[in-house]
Amino acid sequence: MTSMLRIVNGKVYDPANGVDGEVREICVKDGKIVESVPASARKIDAKGMAIMPGGVDIHCHIAGSKVNMARKLQPDDHRHDVHPRTEITRSGTGGTVPSTFTTGYRYTTLGYTTAMEAAVAPIGARHALEELHDTPIIDKGYFILMGNNVLLHKLMQEGEHDKMREALAWWVNATKAYSIKLVNPGADEPWKGHRNRNITTIDQEVDAFEGITPRKIIQSLVRAADELGLPHSAHIHCNNLGHSGNYTTTLETMKAAEGHRAHITHIQFHSYGGEIGGNPLSEAAKISEYVNTHPNITADVGQVMFGRSTIMTADAPLAYLIHPFSKDTRWINADSECESGCGISPFSYQEKIYTHAMQWAVGLELFLLSKDPWRMVLSTDHPNGGSFMSYPRLIKLLMDREFRNQEIKKVNQNAVGKTILLDNPSREYSLYEIAIITRAGPARILGLENKGHLGVGADADITIYEEDADKEMMFSAPRYVIKDGDAIIDNHEFTADREGRLFHVEPGYDPMIEETIKPFFDDFYSIRFENYPVADSYLHDHEIVTTSPGKV
Repeated sequence: MTSMLRIVNGKVYDPANGVDGEVREICVKDGKIVESVPASARKIDAKGMAIMPGGVDIHCHIAGSKVNMARKLQPDDHRHDVHPRTEITRSGTGGTVPSTFTTGYRYTTLGYTTAMEAAVAPIGARHALEELHDTPIIDKGYFILMGNNVLLHKLMQEGEHDKMREALAWWVNATKAYSIKLVNPGADEPWKGHRNRNITTIDQEVDAFEGITPRKIIQSLVRAADELGLPHSAHIHCNNLGHSGNYTTTLETMKAAEGHRAHITHIQFHSYGGEIGGNPLSEAAKISEYVNTHPNITADVGQVMFGRSTIMTADAPLAYLIHPFSKDTRWINADSECESGCGISPFSYQEKIYTHAMQWAVGLELFLLSKDPWRMVLSTDHPNGGSFMSYPRLIKLLMDREFRNQEIKKVNQNAVGKTILLDNPSREYSLYEIAIITRAGPARILGLENKGHLGVGADADITIYEEDADKEMMFSAPRYVIKDGDAIIDNHEFTADREGRLFHVEPGYDPMIEETIKPFFDDFYSIRFENYPVADSYLHDHEIVTTSPGKV
């Protein structure tokens, strides 16, 4: 690790501390931002460059059993995209679902230093932890899937909210997770036995659980997350993802939070009007209006980017529905006992296809209509809407109105004609706002107090970009990337490698809840209760993030 460093003459963009393009000195010692360092410290002259905190990806799919299945499903996606071994870096493969090594290196080459894996079945936590340990440089954590947990449903059905909360806390502890994820709440378990039984409204009763609806599940889990003081709120993939008319479900999901914190992920996929079975229309304006006026709600966009992707989701009914629409006939549906499911399908978004163009346009509308960039942050739901490697192009679409208009002309005009994009909205994101939606905002939403800013005491995760009129070029190749004070990329070259940390939480719980959980394992799981919790030996380099019970 470089013990001391001074960065001078660069324009600093640090929204968490209100710094907008001011020329300031940044000092680093022992992996942290400090007030000053001795004159003998190494100096980087950043004249003509923009200095930002390291990027923070709030929602991506980069580790775990489903990711590994997606890699194995597409050997052709890797064959011609290889990250070569060098004296510094290890080799790996790329494509839409890169290998662990390539994932860490490619995030770094974009200036990202933190990424959160968005969906891990608790029973697969060990696998996810080992893959994250194998992913170099970046810090990371993951959200465990709890929206289709059978035991939690049973406790909700019995009106045992306190027991349900304690069981939730036990699961978070047992899996070394960072927060909880709800995917198509209440729908996966019924669908596994009856493929025609998906959830269509959040007030529909969940099959086999009388009195339990998605609304009840959402209300119970967002409340419990606040009661436990999880640093990041419940992370919600709403019911009816991708379906025309689903914006009403999204609005009802946000209302169901009843003032508690809730994060709606890849909200673009949940912002469609129209009739079920028909072409989608945009309802981005209504979704944006609700988010803009309700500070308890945060969201990431899930922008669609044209080209290859991989549909990868714990929403098993959705994956089964989508796979016939892909030209690639390969697909997977899998079951995680008592906890979740998953589906995988190679996919390609095409500019001239109405639905794909509409999805692309809706994402841009959400960005352009957002009044608070701290609560509507950047994602592509990697690799669902597109690879994280497309972030620089997305940033250019947001910052460069002329470029955006050129791209609008290339896509299906029937689709964009039903959005605000042909009205030529004048908004262009500034570098300050880009620093919010890619760094400061995600860090704040995640509750990572030492990430996303350059104030004294922050982790010394710093990206230095050469200013360029072409914003895609600028954000594709930072001049320097500093991780915990160590110059990983120095003058565009990898000069170091390192292991990133794992972030997890340890909410307190009543150990008596194990008397409720263990019999359930004995009756329904193929794994013994005693073997289920993840041992501390799996953690490697890690950091426990503090919970604040009663947080709202």
